[in-house]
Formats: sequence, structure tokens, C-alpha cells
Amino acid sequence: MYAQVEKYSPPAWAHDLKCIPASFVKLAQRPTPVHPWNLPGVPDGYHISIHRDDLTGCTLSGNKIRKIEFILAEAIEQKCDCVITCGGFQSNHCRAVAVACTQVGLECHLLLRCPGDKDPSLVQCNGNLLLDRLAGANIVLVTPAYYEGLHTDKGYVPGLKDKMEVHAAKLRAEGKKPYLIPIGGSNVTGLWGQIEVFRELLEQGLIEQFDDIVLPIACGGGTSIGLAVANYLTGSKLRIHAVMVEHIDADEAYRWVNDDLAQLGLADKVKGQDILDIVYGYAGDGYSLFSDQDIEHLISISTSTGIILEPTYSLKTVKGMLTELQSNPTRFKGKRILYMFTGGTMGLYDQRIDGIVKRHPLTNKITVYPET
Repeated sequence: MYAQVEKYSPPAWAHDLKCIPASFVKLAQRPTPVHPWNLPGVPDGYHISIHRDDLTGCTLSGNKIRKIEFILAEAIEQKCDCVITCGGFQSNHCRAVAVACTQVGLECHLLLRCPGDKDPSLVQCNGNLLLDRLAGANIVLVTPAYYEGLHTDKGYVPGLKDKMEVHAAKLRAEGKKPYLIPIGGSNVTGLWGQIEVFRELLEQGLIEQFDDIVLPIACGGGTSIGLAVANYLTGSKLRIHAVMVEHIDADEAYRWVNDDLAQLGLADKVKGQDILDIVYGYAGDGYSLFSDQDIEHLISISTSTGIILEPTYSLKTVKGMLTELQSNPTRFKGKRILYMFTGGTMGLYDQRIDGIVKRHPLTNKITVYPET
């Protein structure tokens, strides 16, 4: 095994929570830095800094590995020999799971929601898919006819969850012991990764330097929930804002938060609406969908600041943050904003933005030597 399972000791302010993990596998590079960000379009008087969780590693870059450290340790403790998880065709989460599983010696199975009926022999090696394949992951393509979700009395259940259970049954019949990771790694075990991020910020002496934290939220919401819980437990006066990047309504999103609070033993003390501000209106056409104008905005930011965002999570979150600062400033507690960059850069290599980058004047500065 590449890394050893280590005993986990929670922060003193989290000792009374339920579901405290017994261990973790140290895979991420940390602490990740925070620095000022001269982001274009920020209203006068506001100061933006950026938390660089895109720097948690190379093939393990992004916030997903924070959750995976705790989740894979739990799988190892349970004597599992393989892992199943699911996500979109270019899922950052699935890529991080695939690489991490190989490093710790677990067999990895990925159920990927593909955008059409795919012939496995035609699936390209690009973006996160390239790394999935190089890590030796077993990839199961789930076409649109099979991944529609279900609305039940317990809320929306993604269709891929059911497919994971079916795949797990097949593996058990082969004598294997699978561990199932929900989409995005968003469960009560994984959210401890963000509790640790908050502890890092405290140890770096950074919390007192900000009034608000802004980050993305998608299905499950584990990253934003973990930060919100830590902020509440420490008595911090920060306000946490999570920009929704897909079309999920507020009732459903806060159900995720309150379900996790119940598992942690906090349901009778605080509600999700009290500790997390979910910001709507910036999902565009839907999850992982974007326009030419979005990519032009991404190019403007990358060529002026050197921070390379991606369009699924970070670009939509930054757009929401800038718009709300301009049109709804009272939503924020103050003018010192910390933006949490959760990574996802590998998704830029899926070739969907290549055409715009090739013809955009800011990114098409190519000549042939000698110049005439």
C-alpha cells in the first residue's frame, strides 16, 4: 500500500459529534495555501482571497481527495477489497477515487453516466477519463436510458445509486467485498475532510482575516456542509455561502444538510438554514453545461490572474459570487471574502472548450518562426 492508515484525532471542538472516523489515509498535500486574488469584476471596497485546494496533489488535485482520505480508510477497516462509486462522464470525484484506490491497493469500479449510447471501443482517452483508465479502473458506462433518478418520499434518489447496488451484488457473487461511495463522496464520513480543512485554516491563523466564505455546492453537498458544521462548532462568525451549480431546489438541498446534521447529533441544536446560505440562479443550463460566453469569462480570468478555473463548478461559483456582490451586497457579512477553489482542472482537457480557445484573441497568440 502506498500510504498507511493512520489513527484520526478530531479537533477538540468536534469531539462531541457522532460518526467520528477512526482513521484516515493521508494522500493529500496540505495545508493548501491562501493568497489574495485580483479577480476582475469585483466591486470597489471588496477584497477577494482564494483557497487553493486545487493544489492538494497532481492526479489527486481538488477537494475530492479530502473526503476520500476518510472514506477509503473506512473501506480498509471494513476489510473491503474493492470500491464502487459513480458520477458524470468526466467526474473529478471518480478520477480521484480511481487514482487513490490504486495507490492504497483497492480495486476500483466506476459507474459513469455517459451522454449517449457509447461503444466502449470509441470512448476517448481525455480529461479525467484518461486518468481513470491509466489508474486501471473498471469502467461501466450507464447510458441515459438507465440513469434517470427517482422521486420518493425520502427525496430525490439518483439513478446511479441503484445501479451501484446491482453492480455490488455481482461483485459479491464473485466472492468480493465491495465498499460503495455515494456520488461526489458526499456522506457523513467524507464531510470530515472539510472539518479538517477548517482546522487547517484555524492553524494558519486565517479565519480572523475574513468575513465570508464562498464555494460551490452540487449533489450531496458534503464539502459545504462540512465547512458549515466546523464554522458553527467553533463559534466562528464567518458566513458560509454555497453557490448551487445544478438544478436542485432549496428544499432538497437543505434536506442533505439536515440529514447530515442528524447523523452528527446536531439536529436538535441547529438547522441547515441557520448555518449555510445556498445561493441559487447560477446553474445555467444544468450540471456540467456551459455557454461560449462562460468560456470567454473563464479565459478573461485565467489570462488576467493566472488562476485556471473550470466551467462545471468554479466558474459558475465565481459568477454567482460577483453578481451577488454587485446586486445583493447585504447577503454578505463583510467585504473580506475567501473563495474556496475546489479544483477540477482535469476536466478542462475533455476537448469541449478547444474550439473557443483556438480562436479567442487572448489565447490564440501563436506564430511560426521566423516572423515575417
